[in-house]
Amino acid sequence: MSDTGRSAADLIRALETGLFIDGKWTPAESGATFPVVNPATGEQIATVADGGAADARRAIETAAATQESWAATSPRSRSEILYRAHRLILERTDELALIMTTEMGKPFAEAKGEVAYGAEFFRWFAEEAVRIGGDHTTTGDGANRIIVTKEPVGPCVLITPWNFPLAMGTRKIGPAIAAGCTMVFKPAELTPLTSLALADILVEAGLPAGVLNIVPTNDPGPVVTEWMESGLARKISFTGSTQVGKLLLQQASGTVMRTSMELGGNAPFVVCADADVDRAVEGAMVAKMRNMGEACTAANRIFVHRDVVDEFAAKLTSRMSALVVGDGAADGTQVGPLVEQKAQTKVRELVDDAVARGATVMCGGTVPDGPGYFYPPTVLTDVSADSDLMATEIFGPVAALVPFDDEDAMLRLANGTPWGLVGYIFTQDIDRAMRLSAKLEVGMVGLNTGLVSNPAAPFGGVKESGLGREGGRVGIEEFLEVKYLAIPRT
Repeated sequence: MSDTGRSAADLIRALETGLFIDGKWTPAESGATFPVVNPATGEQIATVADGGAADARRAIETAAATQESWAATSPRSRSEILYRAHRLILERTDELALIMTTEMGKPFAEAKGEVAYGAEFFRWFAEEAVRIGGDHTTTGDGANRIIVTKEPVGPCVLITPWNFPLAMGTRKIGPAIAAGCTMVFKPAELTPLTSLALADILVEAGLPAGVLNIVPTNDPGPVVTEWMESGLARKISFTGSTQVGKLLLQQASGTVMRTSMELGGNAPFVVCADADVDRAVEGAMVAKMRNMGEACTAANRIFVHRDVVDEFAAKLTSRMSALVVGDGAADGTQVGPLVEQKAQTKVRELVDDAVARGATVMCGGTVPDGPGYFYPPTVLTDVSADSDLMATEIFGPVAALVPFDDEDAMLRLANGTPWGLVGYIFTQDIDRAMRLSAKLEVGMVGLNTGLVSNPAAPFGGVKESGLGREGGRVGIEEFLEVKYLAIPRT
């Protein structure tokens, strides 16, 4: 129960759970709904309108019709909307956190942390809205003046995953509002409730009708295809799997849409021989166990120098085995359930495969009896390089330790994946830190820290981990087009 005394059931019953189009809550044209399930119990907690292609068409037409008037609003007015929404989110921290915990499982304390993190994107982009700049110069021959302006790219398609239901929404909606873009938004079907609560907050903050349009759906294909092929959308911002991202890139090519893709990860976590082992263990706990390991930034492959691997493994096992597993809404819970049965099955199969290939289970490794989709914090040592989990995003609370002696061989393994989102390095040697940071094929590096995500930093990867960046000073640029005006000098 939140500090306000309202239960999760009360909060969810009070939510609007329809489509949100042109400032109005409506049922799906077909009348269809889909269930939302609490992964800690397997019980249904709500039904949400299940949008289809016709609903999607209405949403994108509304966004397109609203684009001109919204783009004409002043940067300061857009900034003030974001500031008000930031304040309202923080005022409702407990309520939003409890909704989030109930629909996706993360512990209540961690959900409160996500609320603070997600709200900060609105404050950050409130500040960026009034700093959209341009340029003025003259041509080399002095004949023309050059004026460069930046304008909103136009109606945007926003698609978010289930693992950070609030922050993934604010990270996309914030810069779109700041830049003057209208939006159609499909939240993840597993966790739509937090996004619907966010819509109510934006309405209260003064966002005009038609700027944000939300179509929840249990069948994303027809909805997203309608948007991508409409000819009205000018940008897509997607966070999710590499497989789906590639399909969206193919669709985007049809109308040459601007794209931002934050896709899969397979993060290497490197513990060098000279590392502060206690600090490395602390960093591993953050990088591995944030959101039960269900994060694209999660440490997937933990490479530990053989000189310190026994000490590191013992200390990490002690920390992992002491974590309290349970319903995220219960007091004292540190590790909640995985989001669905399919996720639990995937993690179990990856661990079983690693053990069959010679890995040793230091703790965890066994699926508990139900209800709920729980998997215990697990540490595996001596993980073989040919184990499936070395080439697959684990998305669960499993720390896979791989000893190494040779730095070059370790780097070949670390870089030997299609992904390149984030890497972590623990060393006390500045030269080694800079050398490894340069050689890791990733978009972000955590040096002696297990946390890289911050609204003030450009978040994104290389290779098949995506295109573009979210957050930081460049985050708003993803939603702006550059226009050049040539004026003869007289």
